[in-house]
Order: sequence, then structure tokens, then C-alpha cells
Amino acid sequence: MNVTQQGSTAPTRLFQVALTALLLLFSATLMFAQTAAPALQGTVADARGGMIPHAAITVRNETTGRSASTTADAEGHFALTLSNGVYDVSAIAPGFATAIRKGVHLTDGQPADVSLTLQIGTATADITVDADATHSIAAALAPMDAKLSATSARTEITESMIQNFMSPVADFGEAVEMAPGTFTVNSNGVGLGQSATYFRGFPDGDYDIDFDGIPFYDTNTPTHHSWAFFPSQWLGGIDFDRSPGDATSIGPTPFGGAIHLLSKPFDPISQVRGLFSGGSYNTFLYDGEYDSGNFGPGNKLNVMIDVHHLGSDGYQTFNFDTRNAGDIQVQYRLSDKTTITGYSGVVWVDANAPNYAATRCQMYGVSPAYSCIISGTTLYPDTGAGLNFLNTNNSDPLLYLDYQYNYYHVPTDFEYVEVNKVFGKGIVFDIKPYTYNYDNSEKYTKAVPITDNPALAGTTYAPLAATIALCNTPVTKKGVSALPCGVDKYNSYRKYGETSSITQTSKFGIFHAGAWYEWANTNRHQWPADPVNHWADGALPNFAEKFVTNSYQPFAEYDFHATKRLDITAGVKFSYYTISTQQFADNGGKIGGLGTNNPASFVLNGGNYYATLPSLDGNYRIKNNWSVYGQLATGSIVPPSAVFDYVQSTTPGGFIPVATLPKQQKSTTYQTGTVLKLKRITFDADFYHVRFDNSYSSGSNAEDEPVYYLAPPSITKGFEAESNIYAWRGISFYLNATVGKAFYVGNLPTACVAKATGCTATTPELNEAAPSYLRVQQTPSNTETEAITYQHKDWDLGLFNKRIGTFYLDNGAYHNQATINPFSLTNAFINYTLRHGGRFDDSKIRLSVNNLFNSHSITGDTIAGSVVSAPVIAANGTTYADSFNTLGPTSINGQDSISILPGTSVMVTLVIAFSPHHH
Repeated sequence: MNVTQQGSTAPTRLFQVALTALLLLFSATLMFAQTAAPALQGTVADARGGMIPHAAITVRNETTGRSASTTADAEGHFALTLSNGVYDVSAIAPGFATAIRKGVHLTDGQPADVSLTLQIGTATADITVDADATHSIAAALAPMDAKLSATSARTEITESMIQNFMSPVADFGEAVEMAPGTFTVNSNGVGLGQSATYFRGFPDGDYDIDFDGIPFYDTNTPTHHSWAFFPSQWLGGIDFDRSPGDATSIGPTPFGGAIHLLSKPFDPISQVRGLFSGGSYNTFLYDGEYDSGNFGPGNKLNVMIDVHHLGSDGYQTFNFDTRNAGDIQVQYRLSDKTTITGYSGVVWVDANAPNYAATRCQMYGVSPAYSCIISGTTLYPDTGAGLNFLNTNNSDPLLYLDYQYNYYHVPTDFEYVEVNKVFGKGIVFDIKPYTYNYDNSEKYTKAVPITDNPALAGTTYAPLAATIALCNTPVTKKGVSALPCGVDKYNSYRKYGETSSITQTSKFGIFHAGAWYEWANTNRHQWPADPVNHWADGALPNFAEKFVTNSYQPFAEYDFHATKRLDITAGVKFSYYTISTQQFADNGGKIGGLGTNNPASFVLNGGNYYATLPSLDGNYRIKNNWSVYGQLATGSIVPPSAVFDYVQSTTPGGFIPVATLPKQQKSTTYQTGTVLKLKRITFDADFYHVRFDNSYSSGSNAEDEPVYYLAPPSITKGFEAESNIYAWRGISFYLNATVGKAFYVGNLPTACVAKATGCTATTPELNEAAPSYLRVQQTPSNTETEAITYQHKDWDLGLFNKRIGTFYLDNGAYHNQATINPFSLTNAFINYTLRHGGRFDDSKIRLSVNNLFNSHSITGDTIAGSVVSAPVIAANGTTYADSFNTLGPTSINGQDSISILPGTSVMVTLVIAFSPHHH
């Protein structure tokens, strides 16, 4: 019994001891949990509720000023243990604007929950978000990629691509040249002059370019100046949309697509950087940049400043280029819901760019394929180092046709202020007033020596004397005398505008509404001038005009979250454009002498254009890492001011509007595509079909005045694809390819010109026929980009090759008169960057090699000589040359002015970066 009791009592006591120990352990654990429990926790999400992984979280005690930081996890959650107090909480992620929550009270044992919503700061942020959300290594290392949320064919060009895999002197045109279906040409060397970009057959002027959502473009035609506004040092990424976009895509030319340039995102950590770059063609770049990081009371202020100087002799002979530029960005977070951002960029470009290219004879000499004999004299190539692109001998002491008589002076400035206000219930208001100016003063010579035979250099100046005589011998055009040798040119405009939008986000979707308005004042002229007589102007200009334009574009659209995986967006944009011109008497170059040949006499003119541009698109997320999309979008083009370049009245000051304006140019785009992101492979592809009622052409009416009309419509269609394949240890293979064609279709009756005999408002002036075999010029049959990159630890290496397939060129309005054979451009880059968490992080050594294999392939041809074509009879009986019914392409001509790929350019760059605080 006792034994039994003892036997039962021992286990009981053991149980009691164990239970007591467990209770004590539980109590201690509970006490520890209460002590260590996070005092602050929360989430970071985007405007649509998607979690943002790895956002940087900073908290600051409002009383003591002490701060602490952490990083959100892969699901967007964060937690911090803090003492009692009142805190400001901020979150920042690449590509998003900073979000701040002020006045968060923390008390022991009472954790506070904070939810922070980040607004998109740059479109390329979605690439980072996609990479993190899908755990795709290939997406994280892709130099260019598409977004899973895409509703059109878009390529996001990352800041890493710009900083590591482009020349430090590249402009924004060259920054997109490796994208699908795109090619960019610049005959003076990368970043050293005006580049031109084409994609899907759309030339510059058929698509928008904007900076931080603000469109910029010339007022006489909606073209752009790649060397005069935004150097690559100022770019934080590019959102390249090869479509008219949706209703919120504002700009004068949402016709073929848009290149959205993005400023650099603000860095929360202060840093100073100095850059020196030197290389081919005696090119030197000096750049200094200061990032303040967050500072000031409450760390609410952030400032970024960049200044730089570029000087180069250029690839072309005597085509010097100098650029001095600086920009400043300032952001002040007035509260956790209100942010004010300011930007100003100033660029001064001075260049000695000749206004004409070299001919085949000048570049290559005599050939069995073409003649170099004019008036019995043989033309030889110009002498000098490399290829000489000027029509005079380098050793000639009379350099009146040389670089000192060809120069540009182009100062520009660009400014905006943005106010972003977050209201309750998901409402965000944004307004951005802006102004910018372009001012181009240019003088250049047009005379061509009778001969530039090097055997004559230093022995006789008879040919030069003969050319000088040309400068002093008036010629007659439409009864008005003019000096043909030089041109005194000026083009200046100042613009004021604003963009505004209001966005409301709910569980059902996102509503967008807003408007773009812009007013511009332009002053342009070209005077014939004598370069050997202090640039004395002629009696009348080639043209002189002033005009004012207004652009209005209100829009509204709704992004409907139809299901958890399906978004459907429908919207409409109304485009309204007006122009009022004052055109002064000229020598017949545009409107003539107005019966008086008095340069002070003028006529007034003007017109307006309307376009209603609907859009519809959808994105379906098949899986978290796979989406498909479809789009229907419409676009239009602001007409060139030249449509008003003919006399409407001989009464000075009389307002006689154009009787019948050319029809509005419009495009309709259908696209469908897919985006897939696996761990080691990204892939996106699209099919597109674009119908556009094409560019303006011109002829002359019975009174020898220009008649502007639309060329026949055309169809552009094709297939595009791109992929990044991650192989092993930082090595990736990037590929993109396009196959497509653009061709004219059908007939197009054109507008009636009031002064043409027998023409009425309902009678077509011309009826152009377009045989289906004629291609739209500068539309390659195919393009391919192949690249291999190595991005691991401190090294970034890349080898990029772009191949452009066969395309055709026109001789003015005559189509398919020349063929450009396929050509390739290969670029190589080596970068070593310090990334060890020290004060000198981001210091870098770079080697950039453009045109690695020194190819001199022909990229353009300005065709000399006449073209035989069949005539067309207008409705009023007048005979016109038919620009489409040509009898075949012209043969190679030694006087054709051609463009070639510039030779190999090697740039070595050193960047010294210093951070007062460790990363």
C-alpha cells in the first residue's frame, strides 16, 4: 500500500514539477514576447493594392530626431521595435515616389499598424516589381523588358542599361536603338549631333517624345532635337511605347507611338559624383553630380544637381560639337499627402555642322558604277584625315566654304513644377505647369566648288574664284533676285503649358481624367546671305514668319478590374489644335513678294484641326508570371505649318483663311501580345496592324502655289519578340527580332484648292493611285538585336549587335527610288563598379566601344537627278506629276549625298563617387 502510494505520489509530484516549469516557461515566453513584440508594423503597396517587396522603411522620432530603418520583406511587410514616442514613417522603392505617414503614436505593448501606398514615380519601376514578384532572375538582369501589366507593345529601358550599356555621350535617340523594330542613325558619331530614330516605319515627327510626361517638339513640324534637350546623364529610364497608347497618352503626335523619357528618381542617401570621359574624335566629357539625400526638418527635402561639359571634333571633318548643360531637381514633401517637385534643365549647343552631306564622288572617288564628271571636269574625293565631308580642299587658304562658315548656336531650357496631392478615398490630384524654349541661330553655306581636284590646290584658284562669283551673282526666282551662297537661319519658340490629372482608385478599378494644354509663340526666318561679305542678307528672305499655336487635349478613361485577373480599360481623348500665322513677303521660297517685294508686307492665315481619339485595351493575367493583352488605339498628327505656305490674299494685314485644309492625319492600331517571366527566361511578343492616313505631300496649282494633300493610306503590320535568358553566374543572353512591312494601299481624293481653275469645295484636286508593291520608306523588312551580358558583383559587361534589314528611300515625293542594303552595328561595354557598402560605392571605371568592327555601311541616300513618272490629270484638267506611278528606281548617282555609319568610337570613363554616410 505504501509502496503503491509512493509509486503514485512520485509521478504526481513529477507531473506537478513539470507543469510548474511549463507554466514558468510559458510566462517567461509571454513576457519576452510582450517585451520583444514589434512596436511598429505595416505594409507597403502600390496604388492598385499590389504588395511592393523590399521597400526601404525609415522612421524618425519627432521629439529626439533619432531615426531607424529596415527593409520590407518579399511580401511587402515590415516591423520595427521602437521606444515610446511619436514617429514619422516613410517608405521608398525604386521607381516610386516616397510615401510618408506622420504622427504615428507608439506605446509599450500596443503595436501600431501603418499601411503605406506608393505612387508610381517611373514606369521602369514595374520591371523591378515584376522581377521581385515573380522571382525571375532573368527579369532582374534584363537590360530591356516588358511589363506584365502591359496593354500594348512596350519596352522598358532601365537606368542600368543607360548607365552601363551605352556610351556616356549617347543621346536619347541612341538610347532606344537596341529596342525591337527600332534603328537610330547619327553620321557624326554617337551623341555628337542630331540623331534620327525610326520604328515600325514611323520617322521622327510621327511619334511623341515627352520628359516626365511633358511633350516637347518643334512647332513647325512635331520633330525633336536629340542633342539639344536631355543628355543621357539626366535620364533615369525610358518607357518606349510602340503604339498610340491609351487616352491618357498626351502629345501632338500619338500616331505611331511614344518615347517617354524619365528623370532620375531621388536618392534618400547623399552622394557626390565626378565623371571624366575621353576618347575618339578628341571627345571629352566632364560631369559633376550632387544628390543631397533626404535632409532638412523632418527629412522632407531632396535636391539633385548635374552640370557637364562636352567637346568633340566629331567623326565628320570640321563637324565640331560643344555642349554645356546643367539641370536641377528639387522635391519637398509638404506633408505625408502633398509633394512638390521642381525641375529645370538648360543646354547650350554650339556646333560647326555643315548643312549637307558628302556625295559618293567626294567620299569614294571615281567608280565604274557612276560618273564623277560634271561639265567636263572630274570630281575627286576631298583630302584630309579619314573621310572629308566638306566640298573644299583642307589645304586651301580660302576657307569661305569651311567650318568657320557653318555653325549653330542652340540654347534651350526646360522647366516644370509638379504638385501631387493625395486625398481620401483613393483620390490623387496632380498638376504640372511648365515652360520651355528652343532658340536656333544658324549660318551655313550652300555653294559648291566647280571642282575640288587636289592637283589644283596651291597652284590656281580659278575654280574657287568661279564659285565666289556665284555668291555675288544674283539669280532670279519668280521674278525676285536672291543670293544663293549662304543662309542666315533662325528658329525660336517659347512654350507655356500644363498637364493635370485626377485619379480615383477603388476596388472596382481606376478612373483617370485630365487635360493637356499648351500655347506656343514661334519666330522663324531664312535669309539668303553672302558668307564672303560679312553675311550680308539679301533684299528678301527665303521665308519669314511668326505664328502662334494652341493645343488642347482633355481625356477620360476607366481601368475596370473586371475580375481578379482581368483589367479592361476604355477611354477617349479629344485633340484640338489651332494655328495663326503672319507670313512676310519673300523671294518666292514660300509665298512670294505679295506684289510689292516689300519685306514688311505680310498676310495672315490660320486654321484648326479636331480629332476624337478613342482607345480600348485589356490585360488578362493567366498566371502570376504570365499575361496576355489586346489593344485598339487611334492617333493623330499635328500638321506642319507649311500647309499654309501659299498666298491667300495680296492685301497686307488681310485675314483670308485657307479655303480647304488638308484632312487630319490619323492612325488606327490593333495589337495583341503576351508577356511571360520565368525564373531564367523572360519572353514577350506582339502582332501589330496599323492603318495610317499618311503624311502630307505637295504639288503646285495653276498659279504655281503649293498644294498640300495627304498621300494615299498605308498599312504597317508585323511581328515583334524579345527575350532575356539567364544562363549562369550573371551571364544572360538578350534577343529581340521583328519581321514586318509597310506599303501603300488604295486611292485618296485630296482637298480642293480655292484658287485652282474650276475647283469647287467638293471637287478633288488630285487623285493619287498607290500600287500595292510600293513600300513606305525607311521601313526595314526585319531587325534583330543580339546581346550577351555579364552582371555579377562589381562587373557589368555587354556585347550588343543590331542588324537592320533592307529598306527603301524616296526622292522627295517619288517613291522607292533607292534601296539601302542591310547593315549592322556592334557595341561593347566593360564596367567595374565598387559595391561594397563603403563611402566610395558607385565609383566606376567604364570602357565603351561603339561600332566595334568599324563598319562604314550606307544608312541614307539623298537622291540626285530627275525621276521619270507618268502624269496624272486633276479634276480641273491640270496635269501633275504623279509621285507614285514612277517608272522604277533611279540608278546610282555619283552626286547622291549619302550617310554612313560613323567609324569606331572608343570612350574611357572614370567615375568617382563619395557618400558621406554608408549605404
